[in-house]
Amino acid sequence: MSATYRAALRASLLYLLVSIAWLQLSAHLLSSFFDSSEALQRWQLINGYAWVVFSAGLIFLARARLFHSVGIGARLRERSEDRQRLRQAAAVFDCTREGVLVTDSNGLIVHVNRAFMEITGYPCEEVLGQRPNMFKSGHHPPDFYQAMFATLNSVGEWSGEIWNRRKCGEIYPQWQTIRIIHDDQGRLSQYVAVFSDISAIKNSEHELKHLAHHDPLTDLPNRLLFTDRTEQALASAQIHKRGCALLLIDLDHFKMINDSLGHTIGDQLLKAVAERLQALFGQEITLARLGGDEFAVLAENCPQLMQAAALAQRIIDDFRQPFLIDGHQLFINTSIGISLFPGDALSAEQLLRNADSALFKAKGAGRDGYALYTEELTAHAQQRVATAVELRRALEQQELRVYYQPVHDLRTRRLVGVEALVRWEHPQRGLVSPAEFIPIAERTGLIAQIDAWVMQQACQQMCQWLQAGVALSFVAVNVSSRLFARRELFQQVAKILHETGLDPACLELEVTESAVMEDPEVALEQMHRMRELGVRLAIDDFGTGYSSLLRLKRLPVQKLKIDQGFVAGLPWDEDDAAIVRVIIALAQSMGMQVHAEGIEQVEQAGFLLEHGCDLGQGYWFGRPVPAGQLDWMRMPEIR
Repeated sequence: MSATYRAALRASLLYLLVSIAWLQLSAHLLSSFFDSSEALQRWQLINGYAWVVFSAGLIFLARARLFHSVGIGARLRERSEDRQRLRQAAAVFDCTREGVLVTDSNGLIVHVNRAFMEITGYPCEEVLGQRPNMFKSGHHPPDFYQAMFATLNSVGEWSGEIWNRRKCGEIYPQWQTIRIIHDDQGRLSQYVAVFSDISAIKNSEHELKHLAHHDPLTDLPNRLLFTDRTEQALASAQIHKRGCALLLIDLDHFKMINDSLGHTIGDQLLKAVAERLQALFGQEITLARLGGDEFAVLAENCPQLMQAAALAQRIIDDFRQPFLIDGHQLFINTSIGISLFPGDALSAEQLLRNADSALFKAKGAGRDGYALYTEELTAHAQQRVATAVELRRALEQQELRVYYQPVHDLRTRRLVGVEALVRWEHPQRGLVSPAEFIPIAERTGLIAQIDAWVMQQACQQMCQWLQAGVALSFVAVNVSSRLFARRELFQQVAKILHETGLDPACLELEVTESAVMEDPEVALEQMHRMRELGVRLAIDDFGTGYSSLLRLKRLPVQKLKIDQGFVAGLPWDEDDAAIVRVIIALAQSMGMQVHAEGIEQVEQAGFLLEHGCDLGQGYWFGRPVPAGQLDWMRMPEIR
């Protein structure tokens, strides 16, 4: 309650109390001076009426003054509350992060807030009295604004995305709400627009969309975008009766660069490859990175097979020029698979799948070349899928068998060991060639399970032979790269040795040179753990895996096996003879045994014996057979 209101109330009450007191005092005085005569009664009556009228007047004045004072207080209180609300509204108006623009009923700007000036770049004095169309960007057609004002006039409010122009000329997106304000008589008095700058949101959306459809390393389209563009290209080609070609490009032996020089150099090489391909084709070709070291090229106007082959050869020839990466001169070859539309496929998915089959064929033919898709490749692919299904069933139905091939000491010609080899006895097809199902087992990951099963069977059989008095030094078991890469291999081998009771020194694990080179550090760790267990170790197919002699000397292996590809030309092929002599000398200098495989002629055995090879195996000594069919007494004569 204000001080003015309290003073008015006190004055009104005082007037009232004085009036009542005066009336009572007058009545008392008159009763003292007059007796009860008739004159006195008339005087009292007249005087009573007079005092009543006078008192009523005083009371009326007091009441009016009181009501007037109460009204002033209420109005003052209301005005104070209005000022407080105005101060709050002004603070919100000035501090909000959204831009606010107010126009009068004629559409002239009468007020803007601080956020408006920060967002648009316009100071207050440059926009007051102007119309909002000064911010138009030209991004929207006239019917956009017509629809906006139609909604505003019919509903009284409009919200949506609109592109406007800053003072600097930049066009930017806003999310804006416009509302009509009416006065007490319902007449239109003002327009109020509240907006926020959504440039950051738009940029984030664009970046996310770009990341979802492009490779982050090379900034090329990824598989998702490439597939979408291929589908669009095929639809257009079908309408215009054009041919298309899809080339799938794979870098040969790219993993060696990652392993030897590191992934940073590998990533830089991939970026350089992408740049070279872009420079080679320009804008007329769709180029993508599908993942890893695999790229794809879509030629949308390629009606003839020879044109596609020429594109592939152009890539192969161009890649024969070295890449200069961080001071390294790197040479990288490519294998390319080609699939054509509409001859080979009618959809993007099928075109990619067929190109992948052709790429597999190109790699199988020796790499650094291209191959075309044919129906024959499709049949092979379908057969591989069917074989993979049957191979899983073979593991469950125990259709796999372990055969053993004898290993002889070339000096004494005595049988000293055996190599365990897996065979598949199919219920309808009979024995299936390992060359048919081993590659499929490797591609599907079944090879690790098969290797573990063979190891279990071979250790059990070796125990039976030793208990029967057969003088064998070792049983050799191949370990695939998939099984060798698993860190639990140590526990698996230890478990098998414990369950079978076989002396670890009687088990020899053969690891291919390429498996060791895939991850040398892991390989070194695995081999040292196996040696601690007491297991023998051998490098299989030596000379075919690009091994480093520096790494080789660190490996705790006891034996090098010469690949049969080098043995096949002995003793007449001078290159094979020279390579075999070098491998034997290298192994002897490092204190390792030398074991040659694939010996099929006595001349080969004689050459190997003459140059100091320790062990040999092959068809000349004996074919792989079941355990019960081994000829323990056979002593081949080596001349």
